[in-house]
Amino acid sequence: MNILTDCLPTEVEIDEKNYLINYDFRTCLKVIMAFEDAELSNFEKQSVCLGNMYPVVPDNTEKAIELAVKFLDGGIEKSTGEGEIQQRLFSWSKDANFIFAAFKQTHNIDLEKETDLHWWKFIALYMDLGSDTVFNNLTSLRKRVFSGKATDEEYKVARELGDLFELDQSDPRTPEQIEMDEIFDRALEGGD
Repeated sequence: MNILTDCLPTEVEIDEKNYLINYDFRTCLKVIMAFEDAELSNFEKQSVCLGNMYPVVPDNTEKAIELAVKFLDGGIEKSTGEGEIQQRLFSWSKDANFIFAAFKQTHNIDLEKETDLHWWKFIALYMDLGSDTVFNNLTSLRKRVFSGKATDEEYKVARELGDLFELDQSDPRTPEQIEMDEIFDRALEGGD
């Protein structure tokens, strides 16, 4: 799929049947923020995904989730990268104001007024947010601090930013490990 030459997808094929997929950037962001929410169980995250990404939820929910995640990843198959824990540099929810401002500053796009912006277009524009935006400066500072390559002055700035700088880190467990832990917790509590 080439964003320059091909029409962007608005449906997926599951078990030889086409299903519309909600491609609007707002819907996709809601699903991603649910995936990042440590307070939601794996089942709740899957429910949010299916309920938001599909106007009509396919019978094959496992395949529907797989294709929804692939869609959210811009159509790219992600490698599992086992044992690889990546440091989080931004949060869609916590950094929302900075991302919003960066779109306006870099692309002169007021996201509030966008009524039909395809998720893949949004991601392409996001990947090209200007280096002079507050958002980009904040993520660059986080990267330098987390990697241990920041200057003393940058560490001081990070401390002064406090909660604005800090991010909750993603759970390093795989979805399968999370699900097994949830089953174990329910068994301890006397559930099924």
